[in-house]
Amino acid sequence: MTLRLAASLGAKAVQLLDPEDAHRATVKMMASPFAPHFQTRIDLMLATTLAGIEFKNPLGLAAGFDKNAEVPNAMLRLGFGFVEVGAVTPRPQAGNDRPRVFRLREDEAVINRYGFNNEGLEKIAGRLARRRRIGVVGVNLGANKDSEDRIEDFVSGVRRLEGLVDFYTVNISSPNTPGLRALQDKAALTELLSRVIAARDALKIKAPVFLKVAPDLADADKADIASAVIERNIDALIVSNTTIARPPWLKSAQSPEKGGLSGKPLFIPSTELLAEFYETLKGRIPLIGVGGVSSLNDAYEKIRAGASLVQLYTALIYKGPGLIPQIIEGLPAKLRADGFKSVAEAVGSGV
Repeated sequence: MTLRLAASLGAKAVQLLDPEDAHRATVKMMASPFAPHFQTRIDLMLATTLAGIEFKNPLGLAAGFDKNAEVPNAMLRLGFGFVEVGAVTPRPQAGNDRPRVFRLREDEAVINRYGFNNEGLEKIAGRLARRRRIGVVGVNLGANKDSEDRIEDFVSGVRRLEGLVDFYTVNISSPNTPGLRALQDKAALTELLSRVIAARDALKIKAPVFLKVAPDLADADKADIASAVIERNIDALIVSNTTIARPPWLKSAQSPEKGGLSGKPLFIPSTELLAEFYETLKGRIPLIGVGGVSSLNDAYEKIRAGASLVQLYTALIYKGPGLIPQIIEGLPAKLRADGFKSVAEAVGSGV
């Protein structure tokens, strides 16, 4: 039995557990000596540079899996070109009451209302400080639910994690922290980005700042976000987080649960939004595509819709870690078939 097959079978076995218990069990396994380590063939044409960071390949692990920065290196050894840990808030936070995550098997989707549960900035900073530096690791920054100054929460994360991560993601798009998405409004977003970038620029080590937005945006919101990221010269825009929308064709009995929907149903709306931002921004701000990626074709479609990098997470629940090398090893053939010599040449080619 190959290591990739064994890992995929293990992922299926974990699905027999409660979703949150399965998540914790998977993280513990990845922290153990038994964690899989794929010998993924990475073609040199997959090398990508974004915001001054060199990525061996454009496929990354989205935030939400490694909430407490317990296994970033183990996830990199699966073949990912980069890993985003978190979301982390300044103070430890228990999150919402259980149950708070639900599998929608028939739809290959998940609904979660975790509510930024994490062990807090100090503990996560300690883990990142002890980490052997391999690969590209960024952090997703959030705000405490009861914070009096949520913008300061993001600023404190930038300051405390100086030199410990390769990029910061400002996450104002989670639907599970009441009022957080209000920071996507033009005035609030402008203040947020101004303060975060000022804090970053005051540091000795100036890592790039990315912004992660929701897929549930009105046209006015899209225009405001585009204007703000250009004015403040954000290093990249991540499109998009989970959705509060519920397509009427969902089959799973769990679909009415409150929270953010991720997985296959998010692919089309998030990719359409990605292409919209690509057209609007016209290359001035690079894009990272996330939402519903569950195959090689999906990853390539994100690139053609304008993404310089692509992230996934939910698909690992249903397809196992073998999906990672499938995408990475399959992308070069996709690129060559369309006459491209690099990922950068293919970005936006389908828009």
